[in-house]
Amino acid sequence: MLDLACGNNKQKGFIGVDITKKGTQANIEHNLSIYPWPFKDESVDEIWCSHFVEHLPHGVGLQDGMVDFMNECWRILKKGGIARYLTPYYANARAFQDPYHTRYITETSYLYFNKEWRKVNKLEHYPIHTDFQIAKIDHSIGQVAQGRATEAVQYMATHNWNVVDDILVTLKK
Repeated sequence: MLDLACGNNKQKGFIGVDITKKGTQANIEHNLSIYPWPFKDESVDEIWCSHFVEHLPHGVGLQDGMVDFMNECWRILKKGGIARYLTPYYANARAFQDPYHTRYITETSYLYFNKEWRKVNKLEHYPIHTDFQIAKIDHSIGQVAQGRATEAVQYMATHNWNVVDDILVTLKK
């Protein structure tokens, strides 16, 4: 089980990977923007990645940092393996506050990593090699909506900013 870009918040029971071991809880030092990663094909049961995807650089043309990252996650995950990605929600000021954030993540951002969805939307020419299924999507609700009825939170989340803090997406290979 790998905690990618673990920093100082490595998940219990996971092997931490980060750009440096110095000052982090990383077990393995590796720049996750350099491919291939030092892991064999289909050798990982689970991936945890917290607050890193939003830092992946955009590329030129069809080259893109998030696509490359997700392709590599697909390569190293075993069949049936899961990958969980926690990111700031696109409709929250936290998504924009960090000058190192390069992209804003929505629930639908992950659809591109499903082969059938790409086919239906005529995007088969994209250099995406994944076929992830979205297993689960969770939202971390901010204080402004705490204690409110589910319907009220759903309305607020679709009409207001800063209602949802983070999104946690679980993908299955």
